[in-house]
Amino acid sequence: MHKYEKIWISLGTASLAIFLIILGISAVHGGHTPAASGIETIHPEHIREDARFSEPGLKEATEGSHDYDLYFIASAFMYEPGEVEIPAGSTVKFHVTSPDVVHGFQVVGTNVNMMAEPGLISTYEMTFDEPGEHLIVCNEYCGVGHADMTSVIKVVNGGTENE
Repeated sequence: MHKYEKIWISLGTASLAIFLIILGISAVHGGHTPAASGIETIHPEHIREDARFSEPGLKEATEGSHDYDLYFIASAFMYEPGEVEIPAGSTVKFHVTSPDVVHGFQVVGTNVNMMAEPGLISTYEMTFDEPGEHLIVCNEYCGVGHADMTSVIKVVNGGTENE
């Protein structure tokens, strides 16, 4: 092997090693963790036995605040609750799960877009400032009734009412 070939191979190998070391240090230093950490789970067969999902709907997170927890169950071509009202200006933390198959959970016209997977509780937080209606659709094919799988969030001025 020629002298210059050895130099270029050595430089290439050293550059690759330095790149991998920098990548490893930046990943650890940046606080990156595996995706599985912090995931909330629930047994799919016992969702309705869990106090949070026994009566899905809107629940006040803190007494007297505008923070709410909204629990949804996505199952066999329907969402529970089918309709929910929240006051304008509220911050809502969605908690979505499924007892049967993978479903999508998208609030049309917002950034809320999650997967409802059996055994996992997906969460997303959003503030609804403007009154209006927001359609919730399943964007993950889940069977023959998939197209009819919808719910509605009504953002209203004033109090709340769950259905």
